[in-house]
Amino acid sequence: MTSRPTSAPARTHSASTVVAATPAAVYALVSDVTRTGEHSDVVVGCWWDAPPGPQGPQPGDRFTGRNQTPERTWETRCTVEEAVPGRRFSWLVGEGLVRWTYELEPVEGGTRLTERWEFLEDGIRVFGERYGERAGAEVEQRTQAAHRGMPRTLEALRTALEQQAG
Repeated sequence: MTSRPTSAPARTHSASTVVAATPAAVYALVSDVTRTGEHSDVVVGCWWDAPPGPQGPQPGDRFTGRNQTPERTWETRCTVEEAVPGRRFSWLVGEGLVRWTYELEPVEGGTRLTERWEFLEDGIRVFGERYGERAGAEVEQRTQAAHRGMPRTLEALRTALEQQAG
């Protein structure tokens, strides 16, 4: 018998830092998915399926990410969901399995950068189908990886932006 959660709530997590940089500078970095491997514990590279136009990434644009952990290497197809310069950049992994979001808010001394991760209901359902009785453990493993990785990603982004600002 396999366990297939069908109405499990989405799992979410977020973390924030204040960066001594403008929202425009922060957005330029977080929306440049080709640089994601410089900041992430898991993502080692990303590339656009088709280069963004002169306005930058737009909702519907697609990219592929290569991820690596000690246990495995895999690629994911992602779709930009929101691209609001200086405010918000988000994308969906796969067909709506996970949502990653960067939210930017001007504050005294720079920009509050919030990274948000949501393991969506469809992702939980797909993991139930894919992993059966191991689904809960697999979802939990991804949840803990997000919890551990976000502070390091935010610190790497903050460091890069503040060095860039000089």
